[in-house]
Amino acid sequence: MLQELLQLDKDFFIYLNGLGTPQWDNLFQFISHKLSAVPLYIFLLLLSYQKFGIKKTLVLLISVALLITVTDQLSNFFKYGVARLRPCHDPEIMPVMRLVKSYCGGQYGYFSAHAANAFAIAVFFGSILKSTIKYIGVFLVLWAALVAYSRIYLGVHFPLDIITGAVIGSLFGWLFVKLFIFALRKFSL
Repeated sequence: MLQELLQLDKDFFIYLNGLGTPQWDNLFQFISHKLSAVPLYIFLLLLSYQKFGIKKTLVLLISVALLITVTDQLSNFFKYGVARLRPCHDPEIMPVMRLVKSYCGGQYGYFSAHAANAFAIAVFFGSILKSTIKYIGVFLVLWAALVAYSRIYLGVHFPLDIITGAVIGSLFGWLFVKLFIFALRKFSL
């Protein structure tokens, strides 16, 4: 059954990856680049400062730094623990896939740190800022989904890598919201 699931994942990857066209390549490379979200992060930081003030925002920054560290390192742990080849390193599908850029990352790809980090940020800020901007959570989840999809588009992750990263990132985003609220109460901020 696991082999059937992995084969479906490969087939779905080939389909989704094959939808790409050269006209969209630069856009998806930009979306996938870690610095492309800096304006969004600055905006979220400004909203947080406006809502919480300086002390709570500093606690928030520490929480977010720990959140990203945890999801990123957990992704690395799984990549080397599971040792599932990235699509661009899988000899079975390399001939039929579309690799947008020449460098495709490390050898292993399960699970996607990009997806985990994007969904962790989306859930965290979507939860704590929902009273400030009504649909910010929806916007952030759509942004995270676009970042996650860009990894399939570029040819560096399978759909299951993305789904697992999204679920784990969302869970840790929720957990760190709880930890942030606990820290604010614990230190009477």
